[in-house]
Amino acid sequence: MPQSHGTRRRPSASSSRTRSDRRRGRADVPVVPSPRRSPEETGASGYGAPAERPRRRRVWRALTGNVAITIAAIGALVAALVFVDFSGLTGGGRPPKMAAGGLSTNDMLARLTGSDMDPIAADAVAAAKKRAYEEHQRELKELKEKAKRDAKARAKLKAERERERLAKSNPSSAENKKYGRKMSALKGWGGCWSSLETLWDHESGWNERAVNPSSGAYGIPQALPGSKLASAGSDWRTSSPTQIAWGLGYIKARYKDPCGAWAWWSAHHWY
Repeated sequence: MPQSHGTRRRPSASSSRTRSDRRRGRADVPVVPSPRRSPEETGASGYGAPAERPRRRRVWRALTGNVAITIAAIGALVAALVFVDFSGLTGGGRPPKMAAGGLSTNDMLARLTGSDMDPIAADAVAAAKKRAYEEHQRELKELKEKAKRDAKARAKLKAERERERLAKSNPSSAENKKYGRKMSALKGWGGCWSSLETLWDHESGWNERAVNPSSGAYGIPQALPGSKLASAGSDWRTSSPTQIAWGLGYIKARYKDPCGAWAWWSAHHWY
């Protein structure tokens, strides 16, 4: 009788007796086959392959066990902590409020810090402004003298004054003043705001594109030459915050604060 397809077991006593009986020629003793394994033990095929269902059950039990659940919970907690902004809970990580014109306070502070000027450099700028002012005053005096005698000179004088007025006109002056007031306060000069406002009203009308037709001084603080503004930022030609930062640095280096700058301007008509 053929052997079972199941895994071989150690022969039992009955099978041993059967073989011995065969040797003696006792063919009438029936041969008892070895018991088959169940499909769960041998696999669905019955040929001894590893059972899939028991394996799945073992995996499922492992995944749902207490240890696995604990590990999963710890992982979820760690993932959540990664995205928690602890500084936001204490208020330290909140972005700075936007200042005038959409520029943040931190941006303004960065510009102010980068625009500090050496007193020697400020003196050089002041000397150039003084020369330009004095030369312009001489030209105006001569032109006024001629205007008393010459209608052509009077027309030229009128045109010169109109050109200066247009150079200071600025539709965005209100916005630029907001920057100026905020940045001046960040410097600690909130009490000198009226002096700064009046000073640059006279100089440029708070026009970031103002060009002095006589000297070529440029921008809100009337830097001379205008290229000096580049030390505060590459956008010096059009950026009012950059120009204001440079102007405040210049005032600090030479006049201490806007109150001092306006006092000087009131006496000399340049600063």
